[in-house]
Amino acid sequence: MRNTFFIFSVFLLAACSSDTQTTPRPRGYERIEFPAKEYDRFYVNACHYSFELPKYALVRPDPYPAAEECWYNVYYKPFGATLHLSYRPVKNRTDLFKLFNDSREMVFKHVMRADQIVENYIQKPNYQGIYYELDGSTATNAQFYVTDSTHHFLRGSLYFNTKTNQDSIAPVLKFLKEDMLRLIETLEWEK
Repeated sequence: MRNTFFIFSVFLLAACSSDTQTTPRPRGYERIEFPAKEYDRFYVNACHYSFELPKYALVRPDPYPAAEECWYNVYYKPFGATLHLSYRPVKNRTDLFKLFNDSREMVFKHVMRADQIVENYIQKPNYQGIYYELDGSTATNAQFYVTDSTHHFLRGSLYFNTKTNQDSIAPVLKFLKEDMLRLIETLEWEK
C-alpha cells in the first residue's frame, strides 16, 4: 500500500512539473482561397457611367426602398462583402458642395470606433476624389467618392456581412481594395 502511494505521488509530482507546461494555441482563422483577377466592363447606361469589375462580383440595383435609380450594390459573395455605389448627377456648385459634405460626414460618423482614417487623394484628368481607409472596428473599412465637378458624382462604401475583426478581414480587405481601386481607375463618364 505504501509503495503504491509512493509511486502515485511521484507520478503526480512529475505531471505537475513546470517543464511540461503547455500554452493554449491562439485562435486561428480558416484559409481563404482568392479567385483569379479577371475583369469585365460594367455599363450603367441610364446613369452615364461605366467601370471594370471582377468576374466574381455580382451587380444588382440597390433593394433599399429609399434607393435612387442609379444606386447599385456590388456583391462579393465569396467574401461576404457588399460595395454600395450611389451615383448622383451634379446640378450646380451648391449641390456639389452638399455631396462633398454628405460623403465626408458618412466617413467621419465612424471616427469614434476607428483607430485611424486615412484619406488618399485621387487626381485623374477627367475626375478627382478621395479614397478613405478606416482602421479599427468600424462598420465600413473603405469608402470613396469621385466626381468630375460638373456633371457626375459617384460614392462607394464597402461593408462586410459580419462583425468586422481587423485580424480576420485584413487579407480580404487588401484583396477587395485592389478591386475598388481598379473600379476607380477604369471609371468613365458617358457624355
